[in-house]
Amino acid sequence: MQQQNAPYFSVGLTGGIGCGKSTVADLFAARGAAIVDTDQIAHSLTAQNGAAMPALLAEFGPDYADAHGALDRTKMRKLVFSDAAAKARLEAILHPRIRQATLAAATEATGSYVIFAVPLLVESGGWVERVNRVLVIDCLESLQVSRVMARNGLSEEQVKAIMATQATRAMRLAAADDVIDNNGDLAVLAPQIAQLHDLYLAFSKRMAGNGPQRL
Repeated sequence: MQQQNAPYFSVGLTGGIGCGKSTVADLFAARGAAIVDTDQIAHSLTAQNGAAMPALLAEFGPDYADAHGALDRTKMRKLVFSDAAAKARLEAILHPRIRQATLAAATEATGSYVIFAVPLLVESGGWVERVNRVLVIDCLESLQVSRVMARNGLSEEQVKAIMATQATRAMRLAAADDVIDNNGDLAVLAPQIAQLHDLYLAFSKRMAGNGPQRL
């Protein structure tokens, strides 16, 4: 993960489930930002032949692999939802590997600035100090529920259970330097992203001249 002496301007992008983080990240990428997605990194580590799989299977047993040799995410999700110690064991294996892969990806990035897409940025601790700005994608909680139900086929109860494990909307907004309102459609997103992109470019240029700082 990024440290404050990293030689690039960075933004930590976060939001609750269903807020539209991936859509927003894609729109920033289209404008030239480099996106480092910690969810994608975690999936690659736990995919078939993923770098974390030997340690995970040694810790939790072969039953936690699916038929292809990847992590059985459904089974693991059920375990960690009900067992805090198991969650800590999982994180002890994954988090150091995610940090290493994240740093490597950021170091190799060629965009005009780096956006770290971190779903649990507020919850994980430390990320606020590792980036120059925190960008929160915000929407109504009722909209989060309806979007995830439509996207993932989950029940309202299941979506709310996931949301209960995440930071509250108020907690995310309290951590934010910048906020994108995603209660509407793409037409509402575009001008917000254009404005922030210009701001981040200006910050990136300033940091290049003055050295790393919290902006």
